[in-house]
Order: sequence, then structure tokens, then C-alpha cells
Amino acid sequence: MITWNNLDTISAYQELQKVAKVNLKEAMTGEQGAERVGKYSVPMAAGLAYNYAAKQVDDKVLEALAKLAEETQLAEKFEALYNGEVINTGEKRRVLHHMTRGQLGDAVSADGVDKRSFYVNEQKKIAELAEKVHSGQITNAAGEKFTTVVQIGIGGSDLGPRAMYLALENWARANNTFKMEARFISNVDPDDAAAVLAGIDVAHSIFVLVSKSGTTLETLTNESFVKDALKNAGLDASKHMIAVTSETSPLAKSADYLAAFFMDDYIGGRFSSTSGVGGAVLSLAFGPEVFARFLEGAAEEDRLAKNKDMYANPAMLDALIGVYERNVLGYRNTAVLPYSQALSRFPAHLQQLDMESNGKSVNRFGEPVDYVTGPVIFGEPGTNGQHSFYQLLHQGTDIIPLQFVGFRNNQMGRDVVIQDSTSQQKLSANVAAQIVAFACGKADDNRNKDFQGGRPSSIIVGEQLTPEALGALLSHFENKVMFQGFVWNINSFDQEGVQLGKVLAKKVLAHDTDGALKAYSDLLNI
Repeated sequence: MITWNNLDTISAYQELQKVAKVNLKEAMTGEQGAERVGKYSVPMAAGLAYNYAAKQVDDKVLEALAKLAEETQLAEKFEALYNGEVINTGEKRRVLHHMTRGQLGDAVSADGVDKRSFYVNEQKKIAELAEKVHSGQITNAAGEKFTTVVQIGIGGSDLGPRAMYLALENWARANNTFKMEARFISNVDPDDAAAVLAGIDVAHSIFVLVSKSGTTLETLTNESFVKDALKNAGLDASKHMIAVTSETSPLAKSADYLAAFFMDDYIGGRFSSTSGVGGAVLSLAFGPEVFARFLEGAAEEDRLAKNKDMYANPAMLDALIGVYERNVLGYRNTAVLPYSQALSRFPAHLQQLDMESNGKSVNRFGEPVDYVTGPVIFGEPGTNGQHSFYQLLHQGTDIIPLQFVGFRNNQMGRDVVIQDSTSQQKLSANVAAQIVAFACGKADDNRNKDFQGGRPSSIIVGEQLTPEALGALLSHFENKVMFQGFVWNINSFDQEGVQLGKVLAKKVLAHDTDGALKAYSDLLNI
């Protein structure tokens, strides 16, 4: 029987707080450090590995974390989730994003249909449309092929799909699977839509409108912006637009779209990259086969997340170390540092995934919790970040845990030797150097040049950022966030904090304001 209890009532958590803290600087120095690199590593899907040697843990800490995993029933709660129990208590919904890439357990029937079949059917419909667009069976009014796809959406309808597109764009070009350029419109700021439209040929562009409800203010505003541009170009907007929405939304049966593809309330926006939300734009950009490979990488990593053995479950292990850092060691932030330019927007996606999911101060039953929950997430790709905020990471007053991501080979297959090493070798050298520099530091009599070390990090490392590796990477972090929410006894699958600002914005636009809200409205000349 599954029970849901606050973290501070868990006996394993009380034991964890009593375990001796690890002196990371000592642990990572000399041969001891080299031994840790080989010892503290666990395989992931698609040839990736999660290495946590430079984390502030040892065997005793890990033993305590394993007890915490068992007492909080992490494996059992994940099993309940993928078997279709109502895990999203705030909205009384199932949580089924895993089912978009595979069935991990029992068949799940909801709304009168088998959900796995529903998701697969929508993927097939998207694949068929993409193939018709690529082959020229679906064209513009002049009978010419579409060359650009533009996604219109915000939040999870933008951040994840945009990050995934950028992650695979160069790989697809190098592997001859690049079909169409993708652009994205998200911000209600008119400069966003105007800049995208100014940079494309609208006559050869197909637009993907993504809104589950069909009522998202920013998205519908940008749709009108696009339709106006198409009209001004003498084009029929309905021949240039498709919708990704729910079957009950006003967009579902509209003649304004070439086609509509469906999602449901069981997939949150920030978990929707493997649904039609990501599927439409990625299938159009790279082909359905590439999207299928992306799904397989995610599915393979999901299967690892089922493992009840924490030591063989990279997402669970990463999650529990994060809880230890947040709740026992008192670290407030986490930096995500991919040493791959292709992952330039991946930290932004993880920022939403983590902070919208676990930025909660009440438990699953609406009761206040007396412990901290989700950390602040930020990051930039290396080596750019090194010349930006690493100063604070190395010598600032806060210790900030670091999550590196690195690959042994680049995507494009092009490089140059300068000063006896390639660019890729220089990139990888920087990752290795930073991990050790953060952990071990460097003593110096000049206090400005003294590095105390003791700054923990982990690295996910692989051969190359392929569709499978990207899917595995995405799944790892989705499952990490889920497991942390289970430990904290919070609902990681609603986002009520997003709603209040929307409500007040509507009042401002309706000129139904007073007090400070009216004063700020006047200040901004609304």
C-alpha cells in the first residue's frame, strides 16, 4: 500500500541528517579522486552515463539515500503513475507523458479509449502529414513546397520543442535528415512575431499552433498576428496552419486549419515534448523517423527509471542526491552546464520543467510544508558560461551544485587542429578541468587567487548528441523531477502559480483595476 508522507516525518530522512558530511576536496584529491570517477558512475540509455564522483557523497550517504528511496516508495509511486493512477491531485488527473513513448506497465483506459493507442495514432497522423509535406503532396496555393515550419506556442509549447529542435538541427544537417527550417514564436511582445515573420518567406511556411485549451491568450494573439501577415501577402491562412490541441478545444474542428492533432489533459505542457506538441514540429523539421528515434531514447531511459535498485536507476539516484543537497546540505540553486552548443536552450527548458513542477510550498493535500523544496535552476552552455557566471560558482559565498553534460564527439563531424589539439578536445578539456577545479580548488596566499573547492558536480557523458541520446537526456530530467516531487510529497504536475498573473492581466485589459494595479496600468499606458 502506497502512503504519502511529508519528508520531515520520514525516519530515513532523520538518519540521513546524522550521516557524516563528506569533505569533497579531500575525497577528490589524488588517487582517491581517480578511484571515485570509476566507482560512482551508472549507465544510462543510448550510451550515456551519469557520473556523480564529484558529488558530496560516499557509501554511507548513499546507503542512507537508498533507505530514503525505499521508505518514500519511489519505485512504487512511479509504478502507480505509469499504470494510470490519479497522481496529479491538484487537478485530479492521471500523468501519462511516459505513454507517448512506450507502455511501461498496464494498459490505461481513460475517456473511453486506450491511451497508448491514442498517442500512437496521433503520432501516425503527424507522420503522414509530415511525409506529405516533404513529398509535395501538401503544398501552398501555388503548388510549391513548404520550406519552413513555425511553431506558435508558449511555455511548454515552446521551451521543450525549441530546445529539442536546436539540439538536433546540426545533427540532422550532418546526417542528411534535415527537411525544413523551424522557427518559434512565443512571446506576446509583438517584436517576437514581427522578427520571425520578417525573417521567413510566409508563402512557403507552414505554421503549427499549439494550445491545449485553445484559449491561451499569448498564443491566440500571435496566431492573429500571423494570420494578418498571411492575409497581407494575399494568402489563405487556412492552407498554411495546423493545430495541436485537445479534442474539446475550439480549435479542434475548425476550418481554419489544414489538420488538427490531439493531446489531452494527462500530459502537462512542460512534459509534452514527446507528444504532438514536439512531434509535429520535429517531424516536419527532421522527418518522422528522427522523431521516432528520439522517442525510443526516452522510452529506454524510462525503463531504467522503473528499477527499484537506486544504484542502477540514474534518475532516482540523481534525484536523491539533489534532495540531499537541498534539504541536508542547504544548497539553494543548481546550475545546468551543457558543454554542447546544440543544448543552448536545454537549461531554459529544464528551468521550466523543474521550477514549475517543484516550486511548491504545500504538500499533495494542500498543507504547508516545513522544509525547502525545488531549487532555482539556471545555466548556459560551456565554454560561454565560463566567461560569464563561473566566477560566482568558483569563489562566491554560495555553494551551487553543478550538472555538466558532455559528449566525446561533436555533431557536425568538422574540426580543426590548433596548437596540437582539436576544438572538440579543447571543449572536453574544459569540462574535465572545471569538474576538478570546482571540487579540489587551489590554495594561494593571495586571497583573490585562492579557490576553496568543495563545490559539487555531476556529469552526464556520452559519445554524441544523437536523437536517442537527446530522448534519454530529456527522460532522465523528467524522471528526476518526478522522483524529487515524490520525496517532498508535493504535486509536481500542476502549476497554479502561473494562473494569478493571467487573471490580473485580463482585469488590466478590461480596465477593471484599482489601487496599485491601476497605477501600474497607467504607468505603462495601457
